[in-house]
Amino acid sequence: MKTSDFDYKLPPELIAQVPLEPRDHSRLMILHRSDGTVEHRYFYDIVDYVESGDLLVLNNSRVIPARIMGRKDDSQMKAEILLLRRLESNVWEALVRPGRKIAVGTKIVLADTQHAGGKEVKAEVLELQRDGIRTIRFSDDSLIQKAGQIPLPPYIHTSLADAERYQTIYAQASGSVAAPTAGLHFTSELMDKLRKKGVRLAFVTLHIGLDTFRPVRVEDPSRHTIHKEYGRLTSEVAAMVNETKKHGKKVIAVGTSTVRLLEAAARNGRIHPFEGWVELFIIPEYNFCVTDVMVTNFHLPRSTLLILVSAFAGRDFILRVYEQARDLKYRFYSFGDAMLIL
Repeated sequence: MKTSDFDYKLPPELIAQVPLEPRDHSRLMILHRSDGTVEHRYFYDIVDYVESGDLLVLNNSRVIPARIMGRKDDSQMKAEILLLRRLESNVWEALVRPGRKIAVGTKIVLADTQHAGGKEVKAEVLELQRDGIRTIRFSDDSLIQKAGQIPLPPYIHTSLADAERYQTIYAQASGSVAAPTAGLHFTSELMDKLRKKGVRLAFVTLHIGLDTFRPVRVEDPSRHTIHKEYGRLTSEVAAMVNETKKHGKKVIAVGTSTVRLLEAAARNGRIHPFEGWVELFIIPEYNFCVTDVMVTNFHLPRSTLLILVSAFAGRDFILRVYEQARDLKYRFYSFGDAMLIL
């Protein structure tokens, strides 16, 4: 298995730049793993593929305003900080640009401090880690959310009129630098229809980090070090999952982030409450313990997300349907269309 086995070509015009309205009117490709067949529907048709007693598990992480503009303290040189994850009070892992000019000890003054009552907020670079990641300390990180912007993925070049459109309608727990995009398709009306059909909904939290954007650069994907993400799965959700499995119903994971958390919380055939860092990198031949069905978007080439989906449905099948999606002009990536893998 090589990383190049998970590559494909995509015309730039198929990268969705703006979200569709209503949310649930995106296209939905249905993948039947049992016989390799494919259907083409719309996202609101997902109701036709679930049953009473099934459990839909969704990631309620909320995207933080992680993109922060500033300048070097000793000059007028502009600097940009992209927060990745909070390590402790005032201390974060982040990407900083221009990286080559931001050494350990550099102090950055945040540009937008009027919300801090005129108080100057600074960030100091403490450590340089792998892949250009820096550990930085803020003078007061309680103020950075007011100074930051919601960071859109680098392949989206159109500004978003309403930042809430890059949040799921059920987003609650702040901490992600990217949206759990499979959940962007759900509307309140659609969720009501699912409940009326007898489908139960459960919410977990996994704060999405750097690997959503970063391609796997080593040729052997098993040597890739995945970026840790913080997750939480309560005892109530664990009980719902175990009850669903006990009664022979399906656990439907909405998004690859939900899949990773569910699988990380599984031991000895059961799921357990979980809170902590998730480092699970799912590659082909992984034995899925919890996930029966997956809802997911179309992912970037050579990404950990595409490799995970290939582990669930089979690499050849996934690459074949990606070609079909390209030929049928499906919309790709964060604001694009979705697939339901049965």
